[in-house]
Amino acid sequence: MGDSVGRLGATSHRFRPTERFEANGVALAVTDHGPNDAPAVLMIHGWPDTAHLWRHQVPVLVEAGYRVLAPDLRGFGDSEKPEAVEAYRVKESVADMLGILDNARVDSVHVVAHDWGAAVGWALALGAPDRVRTLTALSVGHPNSFGAAGLRQLQKSWYMLLFQFEGIAEEFLAGHSWARFRAFVGNHPETDHWIESLSRPGALTASLNWYRANAHPSRLIAPPPPLRTCRVPVLGMWSSRDFALSEEQMSGCQDYVDAEWEYLRIEDASHWIPLDAPDRLNQALLDWLGRH
Repeated sequence: MGDSVGRLGATSHRFRPTERFEANGVALAVTDHGPNDAPAVLMIHGWPDTAHLWRHQVPVLVEAGYRVLAPDLRGFGDSEKPEAVEAYRVKESVADMLGILDNARVDSVHVVAHDWGAAVGWALALGAPDRVRTLTALSVGHPNSFGAAGLRQLQKSWYMLLFQFEGIAEEFLAGHSWARFRAFVGNHPETDHWIESLSRPGALTASLNWYRANAHPSRLIAPPPPLRTCRVPVLGMWSSRDFALSEEQMSGCQDYVDAEWEYLRIEDASHWIPLDAPDRLNQALLDWLGRH
């Protein structure tokens, strides 16, 4: 990826994947914005998003002097959608992210990640700390903190059980002109864009395979395996109207970070912090990244 790749202008709101390349055996769509020699930021979205999630953050970061890499995760957007459920294990996407960094000739990167992307971000920071300068985890905390969050988090995770049922979950979400999906996401203003993306051939099943590969019920009720503490600086952010994640699973991350830890609670924003509180997120990122 180089300067010849299409870029997002600092004042533009258009944000489309501009390059597809092979990493870890899967074709990934990645946007690359800003100078190649600038400090790099890797932005990793979650469900049911694409890199389009970051359209309010990318111009601000580029204007501030950063290079921003934003992929569509495997199974989403313009990236390839493998059929095997096992292809969606978090470890596979960690390998994807390392492939992106290698292809971009980036030795180390600031990671900003949301939802399933945050799960990938934590795994990347734990497994390859030499490649991660800082981690900003939005909504989803360290895996052990998530596992220790108790009954409240289990109650919020009810939909993960539903998503295990192949065919049934797809019909539940897409049936009746996506009425249940609209209700599930709270009729968020982004809903039409999500439906358009998930309506592409194989896209809805591919997105649900993230839950089938990583959130089987046995993983929710069994004690999580002990993981290494995170040795890179972490900024954790959680929003007060998050329907899917409890505050405890994020605020409790301090017990699993053996480096600088900072927690920021965002009031009056839903699960989708980058969309609901873009100015507050942008300022937090500029402050945090500027100190590191």
